[in-house]
Amino acid sequence: MRVAVAGASGYAGGELLRLIAGHPQFEIGVLTADSSAGKTAGAVHQSLAGQAKLAGLVFEPHHAVKRADCDLVFMAMPSGQSAPLAASLPAEQKIVDLGPDFRLADRTAWARHYEGDHAGRWVTGLPELAGVRDQVKAATRVAAPGCYSTAVILALAPLVAAGMIATDDLVVVAASGTSGAGKSVRADLLASEVMGSVAAYQVAGAHRHIPEIEQSLAEAAGKDPGAVKVSFTPLLVPMPRGILATCTARLTSATTDSPALNEALRRYYEDEPFLTVLEAGRWPATGAVAGSNGAQLQAAVDHRAGRAVVVAAIDNLGKGAAGQAVQNANLMLGLPEAAGLTSIGVAP
Repeated sequence: MRVAVAGASGYAGGELLRLIAGHPQFEIGVLTADSSAGKTAGAVHQSLAGQAKLAGLVFEPHHAVKRADCDLVFMAMPSGQSAPLAASLPAEQKIVDLGPDFRLADRTAWARHYEGDHAGRWVTGLPELAGVRDQVKAATRVAAPGCYSTAVILALAPLVAAGMIATDDLVVVAASGTSGAGKSVRADLLASEVMGSVAAYQVAGAHRHIPEIEQSLAEAAGKDPGAVKVSFTPLLVPMPRGILATCTARLTSATTDSPALNEALRRYYEDEPFLTVLEAGRWPATGAVAGSNGAQLQAAVDHRAGRAVVVAAIDNLGKGAAGQAVQNANLMLGLPEAAGLTSIGVAP
């Protein structure tokens, strides 16, 4: 099956090319980029140099996707760029968007965090959520959730669905590697600024993934979106990739214990190929999922505070972006869901 990648020059785009190159059913059609148009894939992504055919492909301008005869188009573009391109493609063209343009149903929430017109919402591409896998299979347009959103939603959705935690008191502190900020040249992302330092950013409700997290958790809980409140603090840490999200919530029952929380996670994610609930006493680590589409979870009860603590680890470029996009594409195209993907990280 032929696939196109619009926005193939960024970190997520490069990870998509790596996964597509190893996919048993995919071949690459058109690749597009903005400022890197005219360059070869190998010149932009040195990791692809050993793939002679792939490395020699030339990035074209984004409009080249309109003439591509492809079974599916991946869009890995900044906010505001996916919607116009999608609108120019036939309605039957299958698309997986890794960007934010089609993630939110609430136009007010969109306007609070993004510029430009609200383009509407597509199917949320997080197949592990109850009922979503069938939606993805039937969809022609799917919006993959953001990297932070993926980690937090996977951690908390089973517990809000079971009514085990209060939805109006969710606190998340999540650390991300620098690739989550993209390839743009910024002073705060220089190695001399990041190495040996951990910094908070977009604090006190400013991060754009908050409405996305609240939207999905409200749906998992069967509640109005206003019933879910998330306090989210992101941290930039000196590593290239990975997310570790520590999520806490007030328990709805004083008798809930740690085994009950983890049993709820295991029941919800039973038979899921990419979700692992660790054994008691073992906690997720970003290195364990690096380079994979896997997610690791562990939960415990803080009895003194009356709160649940759930920790999730994912690769922000894997399950948080390109891996999840390929997982959705497999479902949309009727292929085995795990084709070209693994839950096994690269270690050490």
